[in-house]
Amino acid sequence: MMQISNSYNQKNSLFTAMSRFIGAVNNMDQTVMVPSLLRDVPLEDGEDLKAPESAPESAPSTNGYFQPDGDMYSSYVLLKSIRNDMEWGVLGDERPKAEGERGDDDDLEKQFHFHLNGLQAVLSKLTLKANTLTNRYKEEIGCRN
Repeated sequence: MMQISNSYNQKNSLFTAMSRFIGAVNNMDQTVMVPSLLRDVPLEDGEDLKAPESAPESAPSTNGYFQPDGDMYSSYVLLKSIRNDMEWGVLGDERPKAEGERGDDDDLEKQFHFHLNGLQAVLSKLTLKANTLTNRYKEEIGCRN
């Protein structure tokens, strides 16, 4: 019984979500041989980018990452940039601290779980976006497997 529980927890771990995202972006990067072909190709992925079931309702939407009028090239560049930030880190902490982060140590565990769930939801959506972009590229060049 413990094995099943561990397997389920591993499937939903942050490390697994990060590995899936990085793998999807690496696959996208290896598939897209001519990124300039993605310019001016609309995203049109309304149904493809659904929130995962485990996403908290109060988590912000990641649709802001991908403008509805953007093209696949801008999504390609953004996904690669996010992957590089995850693999190599972000230089400096340039973001301002939110009001609740200024010393509110009362419920760190609750804050941690909220942000962990949000990060997993965002990584799931970004992974789906990378896979969608890869498949759309294959369709555009006529190489559908």
